[in-house]
Amino acid sequence: MTSLRQLEYLVTVVDEGSFTRAAELLHVTQPALSHQIRVLEREAGGALLERLPRSVRLTPMGRAMLPHARAALADAERARCAARQASGLETGELQLATLYSISLGVLPKVLRAWRRRCEGVHIRLFEHRHAAELHAAMLAGQADLAIGPPPEAWSGPLWTLGEEEFVVIDPDATATGRVDLRSLADRSWVHFAPGHGLAEVLDQACAAAGFSPKAAVRTEQTAAAPILAAAGLGPTLVPSNILPPSFDGPVLRPDPPVTRPLAAYTRSSPDPLTSAFIETLLAEKSVV
Repeated sequence: MTSLRQLEYLVTVVDEGSFTRAAELLHVTQPALSHQIRVLEREAGGALLERLPRSVRLTPMGRAMLPHARAALADAERARCAARQASGLETGELQLATLYSISLGVLPKVLRAWRRRCEGVHIRLFEHRHAAELHAAMLAGQADLAIGPPPEAWSGPLWTLGEEEFVVIDPDATATGRVDLRSLADRSWVHFAPGHGLAEVLDQACAAAGFSPKAAVRTEQTAAAPILAAAGLGPTLVPSNILPPSFDGPVLRPDPPVTRPLAAYTRSSPDPLTSAFIETLLAEKSVV
């Protein structure tokens, strides 16, 4: 019968890319680790890992098992925390998965309100670059609650948070107000790195205006984009809620508006702790 320990061994080997490093991290001998993986493979009915000279690679069967292994380990950890909380040994931990831009813009006010409500409950954030990564991580059991663009065909509970508004930071603008993105078609933009969710938002907004944006610079850091734009490197498009109150760069609102829907979602009915956080999130959703 498959054990949680065997699933932990599999996940650790995959994450470390090496039996040797995994054995060191797990504080077991490499032969013992290899033996347990072989036992798991016999129970699964085939090879889960391909042993390469300098690394390991998941087989198709291993790729199918991995997300379920991660989910089982995450559920076991939540069960452990719940039991310890019930016994008074700890106050609990809530795990949230989100996007980098949302942790900058939406979450600070919500987390401040949550801190006032449940000071002893720790928050662990898992931040992702793209909504598809967030969706996959949530399916794999990474967190209790996800906050981001609503995934398509989500079968679990989902709470609508509203529309996130995007603004243009244009160093050449002489006044605030509205801007037609078509007027910026010939400019070079402060863009985002490939795979970053905001790169997709910018590309789609410009495509709707009839052009493909040229990149003057691409950044991985959401918070860096408005700073680079204000420094004169070109316009950029960012969620309005990531701008600090002290930001004094030229902020314009696209016409027509550029928005993105946001939602909170779980895999199943939320437990009382997650439900309490969702209540706080909905009460503070004016930040969206």
